Amino acid sequence: MYAIIATGGKQYKVSEGDTIHIEKIEGEPGTAVTFDNVLFVNDGKKAITDASKLEKASVEGEILEQYRDKKVIVFKMRRRKRYHRTRGHRQYLTKVRITKIKTTASRAAKASTADAEKAAE
Repeated sequence: MYAIIATGGKQYKVSEGDTIHIEKIEGEPGTAVTFDNVLFVNDGKKAITDASKLEKASVEGEILEQYRDKKVIVFKMRRRKRYHRTRGHRQYLTKVRITKIKTTASRAAKASTADAEKAAE
């Protein structure tokens, strides 16, 4: 089973147990994170592309590390004009381990139990 999620302006193909490096999201190491922007889910037998079903799907993960990437050097130059500029940039990244891919049935069941608990109160 795998899913395609969107976060930080990029798309990632993830499976349970994968480790991905994404643009920084808030949270301490060990914190659980949920990605609700699921674009595609394939469970090995069928592919889910229906937008109404994908709204109910989610991907859960755990933050492993907050760190900065390698330095990228940006050099600008205009020949014969005596113009040159050097800049560096280090992107903040988050290392996330994917723990679970929830499809429509499992997330809908969780929502219905939450609704039942609210109604009981």
